[in-house]
Amino acid sequence: MAKLEWYFEYEIQVNRPGLLGDISSLMGMLSINIVTINGVDVSRRGMLLRCDHTEQIKRLESILNTMETIKVTKLRQPKLRDRLAVRHGRYIQRDADDKKTFRFERDELGLLVDFMAELFKKEGHKLIGIRGMPRVGKTESIVASSVCASKRWLFVSSTLLKQTIRSQLIADEYSPDNVFIIDGIVSTRRGSEKHLQLLREIMRLPATKVVEHPDIFIQNSEYTMDDFDYIIELRNSADEEITYEHAEEPQVFDHSGFSGFDF
Repeated sequence: MAKLEWYFEYEIQVNRPGLLGDISSLMGMLSINIVTINGVDVSRRGMLLRCDHTEQIKRLESILNTMETIKVTKLRQPKLRDRLAVRHGRYIQRDADDKKTFRFERDELGLLVDFMAELFKKEGHKLIGIRGMPRVGKTESIVASSVCASKRWLFVSSTLLKQTIRSQLIADEYSPDNVFIIDGIVSTRRGSEKHLQLLREIMRLPATKVVEHPDIFIQNSEYTMDDFDYIIELRNSADEEITYEHAEEPQVFDHSGFSGFDF
C-alpha cells in the first residue's frame, strides 16, 4: 500500500522546552513518520508527514486541537508551496486577491528558482509571466530553473546579452520539453509579422512559455492576463515599485538560429 503524505503546520502559543519532542512522540505513537521539518516563520513550524491511513491523521488532529501550547494552522495533503516552505524555511508570498500571482525578493532567488523548476517539470501547456525591474534577475532565474528541471531553454526574444528576436525555429526546437523564453517588450514592439506568427505557433504547443514583462505583452497582442497560469513578481526589496518607464524600443537583431545553448 502506498504511503500517504500530509503537510502539518502549527503556530507556537507557548514556547517551552520539549514541545517539539512531545509532538514527535505523539506522532511516533500513532505510527506517523516525520519526513521533513523546518521553521516556516518566526513562530511557526512545518512538517511533511507520511502514514498508512487517513484515520491516523484524524486521530492526530483530534489530539493536537486539545493542546494549549500550539495552534494547528494547516493539516492537509501537501501543495507545492508547502513542500517548498519546508525545504527553504519560508513561505512563498502570494497575492491575497489574485491567487495566481506570487511575489519574491532578490534575496529569495533560490526559492524562486526551485519554485519555477517545479512548474517547469509539469507536462503540458503553461504560460508564466514574470515582472521585475531591469537587472533584478528575471532571465537568469528562468535559465537556472530550466537547468534544475533538466529542460532545454530557447530564447524567442531577449535582451540578455544582445537584443535578439527570432522569426523561425528548427524542427527539434518545437519539442514540448523545451522552455520558451519571450521578452514581452521586444516581441510586441519590434516583432515582425513572421515573429508574431512564430509566437502564435509556440503558444499552441503543449509546453512551458515564460513571458518577461507580461503587462506590456498583453497591451500589444491578442493575449490577456487570463491566458496566464502564473504571474511572478521579482523585486530588489519589498517596497520596490515595478514600472515600465525604462521600456524604450530597442534596436533588435534577427538571429534565426539563436538558442539558449549559444551561451
